[in-house]
Formats: sequence, structure tokens, C-alpha cells
Amino acid sequence: MTRASLDKQPHEVASMFDDVAAKYDLTNDVLSLGQARLWRKAVARAVDARPGDRVLDLAAGTATSSLPFAEAGATVVPCDFSLGMLREGKRRHPELPLTAGDATRLPFADGVFDAVTISFGLRNVQDTDAALRELLRVTRPGGRVVICEFSHPTWAPFRTVYTEYLMRALPPAATAVSSNPDAYVYLADSIRAWPDQPALAARLQQAGWSRVAWRNLTGGIVALHRGTRA
Repeated sequence: MTRASLDKQPHEVASMFDDVAAKYDLTNDVLSLGQARLWRKAVARAVDARPGDRVLDLAAGTATSSLPFAEAGATVVPCDFSLGMLREGKRRHPELPLTAGDATRLPFADGVFDAVTISFGLRNVQDTDAALRELLRVTRPGGRVVICEFSHPTWAPFRTVYTEYLMRALPPAATAVSSNPDAYVYLADSIRAWPDQPALAARLQQAGWSRVAWRNLTGGIVALHRGTRA
């Protein structure tokens, strides 16, 4: 299995990410033209982890996204369902408690995290709404969620250019730098099929999150959605 289908069967998606684990962070930096690092910084600011906080970093992959929370003094749990990603993450960051887990059935008790976050992983979950409810379940009252995900550019001409990049430029670029370029064809397809900013906000509200808001990054290529558990 080298490329998952858009029905997002968990074993297909996990297998696909297993295949790209070794070069995943490098490939993301190249294909995002360096923006991926800026997006991670924006997530860290939005989560605003403090010493003593407990943070769940879901779809953490190799745990690169978890490092800012640990550096802030929080206890961070990087969680992913790709064992290949987790193995690579453990090799790089043996000090972190990388944990295998399915976003729709998290292996954590109710209300144990001060903040939960997921970056570029929610659209790969088979049941988005179940994942949003699970994130709510494991968050304490008053805790917060931050979701960083590809979205819809807000300026129509730029949206056209961006779509052309996804469909025409991304696959050959991925062929040059990735160990599994077919995986990035799936990723381009999944980005195009993902709901826009207001639609994702509505799904957060339906899952039980309150004070839901979002902020666009890079013209809406990426959006940061936030919410609070009442």
C-alpha cells in the first residue's frame, strides 16, 4: 500500500505514513516552500503551553511539532497511529513519551489534558466528528483545542494558482524529494476535498466545543481553528 484512498481507511493511511516517515519533515519543508516551520510556530503561540500544562499533540508524526510544548515546560504526549512515524520520532527524540493511538478512540482518561492540538492530521482521520468529540472528552473543563489544517485560500485568483500547484507542481516535486511520491498525490487530493473554514468551525461546535474561532495563515492555505471546553 503506497497511497491511501479518500475514504481514509485507517490501515491504508497508517501504512502510507509509515512509508514516508524518514523524510517526512524534510519533504514538508520543501513542498511548503519553508512555510511549514512558520505554521508550527503559529500553532505553538496559539496553544500557549505553560510550565505544568499537559498537552496532547495528536497526529504528531515524528514529534517535531511537540518540541515547542516541551521547551515551554509543559508535559507533552505526542500521539500518532503510524508506527513508522513513531519509531522515527523515538529515534530522534527518545526523551518524549510517544504513544500509539487512534484519533477516534484515544487511549487516555477523561479530562486529563489542559490543551489538545492536531496539525495537518484531522483530514486524514476517517471519522472527523468522532475525533473532535474524542479531543473534547480528554480535555479538562476550561481547556483548549488548536487545530492547524490546510484550508481554502480566501482570494479567488490565489485559490486558482494554489489549486494548480497542488495538482501540477506538487506531484513532480514530491517525486524529487520524497520516498513515496504517491502519498503526496493523496495528500493533494485530501486537501482539495477538505471543508472550508466556516464548515470546520461548525463541526467543532457540533462536537461540543465553545468559543470557536479561526485565523487564516498564508492567505488561507492553512487555518488555525481554536475552541474551549465549557
